[in-house]
Amino acid sequence: MSKKLKIRGIKWIDGVDLDKAEVYKVLNKYDFHELDIDACLEENQTARIDVYEDYVFIILHFPRYNTNTKRYELNEFNIFLGRDVLITLRSFEVSRIDAIFQKYEKQDLEDNQNLKLTAGYILYEVIQAMLEKMFTVTYRIRTDIRGLESQVFDHATENLVKEIMIKKRNIVTLKHMFTPQTHVFTSMENSINTLYKGEMEVYFEDLEDKLGHIVNNIRVLEEYIESVEDAFKTIIDIKTNTTIKLLTIFSAFILPLTLITSFYGMNISLPYQSDSYLVYAMLTACMALMGLILIYFKKSGKL
Repeated sequence: MSKKLKIRGIKWIDGVDLDKAEVYKVLNKYDFHELDIDACLEENQTARIDVYEDYVFIILHFPRYNTNTKRYELNEFNIFLGRDVLITLRSFEVSRIDAIFQKYEKQDLEDNQNLKLTAGYILYEVIQAMLEKMFTVTYRIRTDIRGLESQVFDHATENLVKEIMIKKRNIVTLKHMFTPQTHVFTSMENSINTLYKGEMEVYFEDLEDKLGHIVNNIRVLEEYIESVEDAFKTIIDIKTNTTIKLLTIFSAFILPLTLITSFYGMNISLPYQSDSYLVYAMLTACMALMGLILIYFKKSGKL
């Protein structure tokens, strides 16, 4: 599906999940390089920017959350920006971009001559909306990790392993998605500044700063989830060690009995085998041994 908007001589074409035929239909009307058109048809392209005399081709990546798999998926943005044209092609719907499109559809820009509008400014609004969404995403992840941290210290169970690994995987996905785009944003600022002769410099500097904050937030989240994972592993290890100690104490009671009964179960004559008090003596000795081991663990701080 593609939508077209024309305001003050500026054309904005916004396409979502277009097939090859639709992409060709949109792009063949313009003198774009064939390699850029081919890049739009191939999935999972790396973030990049190609600069030409009359237009700029940009590939950016933003996340889309899949509620079924609880994973962030790649929402690839292919962008063609000229002086008077903006073409945005993406994999999935984004409500924030739809809201920008609808805003310009409803505004009477012809009557508002004081409003300076360029294709570059529309692109700024689109990218800014996606970066603002990322601030919300990082805040939500931080809140989720804080909840996991409380569960780890209050009631650590093996079921938390899956939740921790899902969060860790998503953070790594975001890191691999946004870190390579840092140099793209730097090049984009310089290229668009040249294309618009300095008119858009302040706007795209702002985008570069916001991306830097997002990358830093993702790094902090990565350290945060790793600390929660380490705490979880430590608590599980402590619980495992405690279980082993209890089994050791129980073995101190059972093993001597097993050894003695194995001897007296043989078909041979042994001392005191007809004495009924032998059983009570063995139980008393085993209980004493178990008590001594328990006292040792407590005094040594191991229990």
